[in-house]
Amino acid sequence: MKKLKFFGVLLFIAGMTTFISCDDDDDDDGGPNQVTISSIIATGTDLQTGDQNTVDLNEATAATDVPVDAVIAVTFSRSVDPTTITESNITLNNGTSNVDIDLASSGSMVNISPSGEMERGTQHTLTLSGSIQAEDGGNLASVTRNFTTAGRKDVVPPQVENMIAYWKFDGDASDEMGMYDASAEVSVDYAEDRFGQLGSTAQFDGDESIIEVPNGDALIDTDDFTISFWMKTNSENHVNAEGNPIGHFVLGLGAFMGIQFEIFDDYHGAKFAISYELENGDAESEDMWFPAEATDNTTGGWQGWTFARSVSPEQMELWLKDNWLHVVYTYDASEKIASLYYDGEIMKTFDFDLWPDDAPKRTVVGLKYRGAEPDVVNELAFGFVHSRAGTMWDSEPWGSYDLPTAKHFKGMLDDVRIFHATLTDEEVEQLFSDESPQ
Repeated sequence: MKKLKFFGVLLFIAGMTTFISCDDDDDDDGGPNQVTISSIIATGTDLQTGDQNTVDLNEATAATDVPVDAVIAVTFSRSVDPTTITESNITLNNGTSNVDIDLASSGSMVNISPSGEMERGTQHTLTLSGSIQAEDGGNLASVTRNFTTAGRKDVVPPQVENMIAYWKFDGDASDEMGMYDASAEVSVDYAEDRFGQLGSTAQFDGDESIIEVPNGDALIDTDDFTISFWMKTNSENHVNAEGNPIGHFVLGLGAFMGIQFEIFDDYHGAKFAISYELENGDAESEDMWFPAEATDNTTGGWQGWTFARSVSPEQMELWLKDNWLHVVYTYDASEKIASLYYDGEIMKTFDFDLWPDDAPKRTVVGLKYRGAEPDVVNELAFGFVHSRAGTMWDSEPWGSYDLPTAKHFKGMLDDVRIFHATLTDEEVEQLFSDESPQ
């Protein structure tokens, strides 16, 4: 009987030894030498304040307001094998594609750095695969963390398939469509936009600021056309050489030889001037003139003006002076109708079919750039009526780029879109609603 008891004690001790031995080789999760995650921290710039912001991605089920320029620091429970820290084992996905990332590891730390800003207001998924190993052996159990970046998610506009250029001015003047990046920026800052996000709109000083985009003729050589943008003028100390208020050339492609948009000196109106192609291949310009107390062909206006909203000078100033305004111009080639919209509402229309019977413009087929050097160059300019290479109006006090007191644009410009398509009333209203901070 004593021998049996002694044998039982041996079995108990052996069992305890086995238990202790296994516990020494395992981590708290039970796998042999398994490596675990201690923390995942995202650090970057707050879009609202410009301060450094840190977000814990490990504790939150789905973290929000993660800085778009965040570097993600992952701390493991033990040093990891750097040869297993690869883009096949660590991925960051924005819902449609993997984000390009740079990886750096040191001991138990791995830094994940997106090569550019992550998309704003977008859910991202960070995946650390089970192929990541500790230096002393053992694998990571696959880990996935979801988070949403700070800011406003990009708007998908109506007829996005026909949008050929989009400058959102989030820190630079690149074209999101990839074809019309700026070739030059002069004295342009990136400031707080209409949503309160820093570095998210182009700011022009009213003296020399300009952004130039090459090959602008291809932007308007089309039949159907739409341009959409947000602007906010700054009237403070925006004066001519005599000290009087002066207007703004917001943008221009060879001035009226392509397309221009300008604000009048007194903020009581604005206009587009656009070059149109005739049936015989020639081209002529026509203004979309929209002053306060506008008229149409039923109230004393030109016979081709089919609609004009009559507003007071005070209301026009509320739109054009020191306030954010959404501006859209469209042209429907099949109907020969041009339309102007402010803040999603139609302001004015004209119909080339209502021009006099013998007028060449009754044969308009679309838009056409007709500029020629040295007067103008086929570069789209944001902030002036044409690019610096052009000489048009150099002798005019209001038209020379070299004069700080000319009609340089002073203010902010954002979300410029160009479509080779005609947006309908409903589509313009939807675009305004989607892009509006209200």
